[in-house]
Amino acid sequence: MKNWQSISVKPSETLLNTMKIIDQSALQFAVVVDEKKHLLGTVTDGDIRRSILRGNNLEVAIRNVMNPKPMIAKIGKKYSDYHQIMKKNNLRQLPIVNEKNQIVDILFLDKNHVNHNENVVVLFVGGLGTRLRPLTNDIPKPMLKVGGKPILETIIEGFKQYGYKNFILSVNYKKEIIQDYFQNGQAFGVSIRYIEEEKRMGTAGALSLLREKPTKPIFVMNGDLLTQVNFKQLMDFHLQHQSIATMCVREYEYQIPYGVIETEETKLVSIREKPIHKSFVNAGIYVLSPEALDYIPHNKYYDMPELFGKLIEDNKRTTVFPIREYWLDIGRVDDFVKANNDYKEYYV
Repeated sequence: MKNWQSISVKPSETLLNTMKIIDQSALQFAVVVDEKKHLLGTVTDGDIRRSILRGNNLEVAIRNVMNPKPMIAKIGKKYSDYHQIMKKNNLRQLPIVNEKNQIVDILFLDKNHVNHNENVVVLFVGGLGTRLRPLTNDIPKPMLKVGGKPILETIIEGFKQYGYKNFILSVNYKKEIIQDYFQNGQAFGVSIRYIEEEKRMGTAGALSLLREKPTKPIFVMNGDLLTQVNFKQLMDFHLQHQSIATMCVREYEYQIPYGVIETEETKLVSIREKPIHKSFVNAGIYVLSPEALDYIPHNKYYDMPELFGKLIEDNKRTTVFPIREYWLDIGRVDDFVKANNDYKEYYV
């Protein structure tokens, strides 16, 4: 990539602006350089998400987020040699530097070298939508129209743009409306199969009804979410961390409406007036490796937090993937109104 300057930033650049550069380039990568083009570090989407998990705000300088010791290669080798270095070390990109550690090029492995197309996407679309009544009196929540089309259709299109076309829909409430609209998915350029829940199964139980155990990690997602999350990055994150289960999380802020008192026994130490607390909450999107499905009891009510709790108890590697993109849970009428207002900004 001879025009690597388009993905270069100064060490004083903010995390927010670096995120914009990374997203605009579609390469999910940036290099941090000084005025003389010396390589100081690299930044990937994974570095950004780890920074968010550490609690850094978006104005933090990128020098505090970057990888200061990335793998590099010296100029003068054959392309095949560079390619072997990348394959051996599972690298997506490789900065090439001269003897002064100045960047002269950046090589990228073919972005299609890992084919995720066979990963199955399981969408839970069988809920009653009680909180959205009367809107859901005659129609299942995933079929409510946002931006002129059903929520579920927008979700399917979101996965499809990243090459994921194999869907399983877990249906229950007014299932015939969903099945009549999507059928086998052919009209939408995807493949759709169905699980029919005969009783309430929780947020994980229906996975025990899969006819065939998958051989690759699967996506699991609630069918009432709108999000711009990059599903390819999510799957890459799961695979790179060799995780058995990955949970997407988002930051949630809430303000205590009172002055919070800190004490040492009877001594008043400080008063914090209406402090804002931040926590990460479950975003309803998951990636599960096939092994994780063995923990789900057959044909019983079982929630996803129970599954993660059991995996943690058994010392299995579970990870969290912070969502920095648009995300909205359409659980109430106010959320439905907001989704329609947001649609043009994020989906048109």
